[in-house]
Amino acid sequence: MNSATASLKLGIVGAGPAGLALALLAAKRLPQADITLFDARPLDKDVSGDPRALAMALGSVQMLQRLNAWPADRAQAITEVLVSQAPPTLQWRGLPAELRLRAADLGTDMLGAVLHYGSLVAAMQQVWLAAERQSPQRLHSRFGAPVRAIKPIEAGQRVEIDAQIVEAFDLAVVAEGGVFAEQSRKALSHDYRQTAWVGRVGLADGTAGLAVERFTRDGPIALLPLPGPDLNAPRLRPAALVWCVPNGDDPVAGLDNDQRMAVLNARLPAAAGRVAWLSPLKQFALGLNAERSLVDGRLLRIGNAAQTLHPVAGQGLNLGLRDAYALVQALRQADGGQSMERTLRQVEWSRGPDRWSMIATTDFLARSFTWRWPGLAALRGLGLAGLAAAPPLQRLLAKQMMFGRR
Repeated sequence: MNSATASLKLGIVGAGPAGLALALLAAKRLPQADITLFDARPLDKDVSGDPRALAMALGSVQMLQRLNAWPADRAQAITEVLVSQAPPTLQWRGLPAELRLRAADLGTDMLGAVLHYGSLVAAMQQVWLAAERQSPQRLHSRFGAPVRAIKPIEAGQRVEIDAQIVEAFDLAVVAEGGVFAEQSRKALSHDYRQTAWVGRVGLADGTAGLAVERFTRDGPIALLPLPGPDLNAPRLRPAALVWCVPNGDDPVAGLDNDQRMAVLNARLPAAAGRVAWLSPLKQFALGLNAERSLVDGRLLRIGNAAQTLHPVAGQGLNLGLRDAYALVQALRQADGGQSMERTLRQVEWSRGPDRWSMIATTDFLARSFTWRWPGLAALRGLGLAGLAAAPPLQRLLAKQMMFGRR
């Protein structure tokens, strides 16, 4: 480590997956840095049962494997992705309006994986606490300490975190974001006036390890394969459901579970399998909420604290993990005379292409489902069919899904 970062004092706000990943990366790759992890959640609160599903890109899985923080026995590999449109009315050169990406075709075991939020956070937290016990002089946890304020001090040379006790740091990173409806509005904000209905399904037949993205006139429906079995439907293949619909004409709200299953089976492709069980669904408002810059003086935002995206691409957390990796790499590689401000500018520039391409892509797709232009569905189908006929473009798309834009 160089002299500029040898005495680094780093404060991380948020002990979710992004914050824990940053803490673990910094602890391993910045061996002299003093690191404090803050979270409002008490340490004795059990998070392992949180059932929210997380879609992890292959690059994220590999990062956590290197940190010995990947709970492989509680994750389901994604071995194939099917993107299609309902109804599949268009064909081009004999190819249907669908795109299939297979891990086997790309020479890898998986494209990514799915697991429950609680399983991931519990595993990562366990590794962090073990590291803290080994290096208590430089690794610190402040669970049960909600951060009330973060402000610059000493003419911008340090930053102060107020969490019951006021502490000064060389760099503060905010890694807790929450969901769109609970956030204060950032510089770039747009309410899509769409709702995501989220829950679990049990599938009869279909393919293990298959993730499905189905474009409908109302919005996308996504199925993500879950580790099983589900105790509510032990003989069925479990999957997480994200069903996006417009607020003004919500086709889901007034239906009972049997009717919802019937609609899903009518709209999903046969390859997904038949929905034979459906959990109660929860609803979340969808929108874009993004900062123009990750950096504000000695404060950096990552993950949902920097950008909250539509779930159509399932890349929100993966962006946050890549943010964390880029920051630690920049701190590690900074030369002895380099200022913190210059290092943070390098992080901003290095993350720009990946971050802004994902913001633009998800924003375009989300808005497109509110358009009722003649021929729009045909154009979307033509795009899928064209990708299906172009293996080099498929490989490029798969690489970006797995590792982000580099």
